Amino acid sequence: MKNSKNILLTLLAVLMFACVFSQTKKKSTLRDSLDNKIDFSDFLLNPKGFIPLIQPITEPALGNIGGVISPIFISPNKNKIEGEYTPPNITSVFGGYTANDTWMVGAIRMASLPKYGLKYQVMMAYSSVNMDFYRTIPIIGEKQFAFNFKALPIFFSLLKEINNTGLFVGIEYLYLKNEVTPKFDFITLPDFLDEKSLKTNLSSPGIVLEFDNRDNIFTPDNGFLINATYHFNADWTGSDYNFGNLELSAQYYHQFIPELVSGLRWASEFQFNESPFYVEPSINLRGVPKMRYQGRSTHLIETEQRFDFTKRWSLVGFGGLAKAVKENESFVDSELVYNYGTGFRYLIARKFKIRMGIDVAWSNNDFGYYIIFGSSWNNRK
Repeated sequence: MKNSKNILLTLLAVLMFACVFSQTKKKSTLRDSLDNKIDFSDFLLNPKGFIPLIQPITEPALGNIGGVISPIFISPNKNKIEGEYTPPNITSVFGGYTANDTWMVGAIRMASLPKYGLKYQVMMAYSSVNMDFYRTIPIIGEKQFAFNFKALPIFFSLLKEINNTGLFVGIEYLYLKNEVTPKFDFITLPDFLDEKSLKTNLSSPGIVLEFDNRDNIFTPDNGFLINATYHFNADWTGSDYNFGNLELSAQYYHQFIPELVSGLRWASEFQFNESPFYVEPSINLRGVPKMRYQGRSTHLIETEQRFDFTKRWSLVGFGGLAKAVKENESFVDSELVYNYGTGFRYLIARKFKIRMGIDVAWSNNDFGYYIIFGSSWNNRK
């Protein structure tokens, strides 16, 4: 019943948001000239235009309900290459709060310089996050441990395209300052937690190899996105821990018929040497709370089918399988995690091919619902 109420409130918020902007005095900027439907394309093309996204936070690990206010400025790249898809530049600031007293503020910039074959991302935020982690305790079984994380992440990436092939190589860097406060009673710290991990600085340079020939970065209909990233932490980088992370992922989209777009996603992550517990690889699937399943490596595959039954509206169905393999555990013996769900999309900005909607998802023991802007996989590399 609680989840049903939250979903209803979310739907009402989205509908109210659409109605408010459809009644604005400048109706022409929020209506498509082709079908007169609500559309933000022309508003975004205005120098001062943005999508005033008021987005509910529906992540189960953060209390199931909350909100983020994030004006998203999306502008066409002024240096387009004729005959090729050039991603627009995106700038956003954000602030949010959730039902379990998590809050965050930050800003992000994603842009490209096609003339030089470069694309970059810059992000900075500050947050106070309350989240549960799960560990299996002998005799007791699985047990939840609640923590508060006060985090300052700073991220930067710069990729260079090789000979206009869609193949990019580059570097990225993540700095993370974290103060961790256990929110449970204890006499001695649990085995997976040590004093050192309660206040840490991680300084993680990385190397990136990426292939991207998607026809759109928001809601693709065709193309591949393949990524391999290796991050390393060491004394000489300024990190309090010495470990490495290898992330491998691939997304494939294909439009079999004009109304049907099929997607396939695969991802694996491997960690080497000891790290703070909160950066161990975890399964990232809709319907699975973040950090619910962690291991020394994770592996997942997921498919998504989108059926466009009108030019504006779409139905979505998805499902996946995953495993988080713990230390000294084989892949075969690790628990199989699954998810499945459905949702809908609305073409909110036709000229940018941006679709937005809601998904509901189930997994082994959990349920979640999500507000989707663009592709649901955009933040699930």
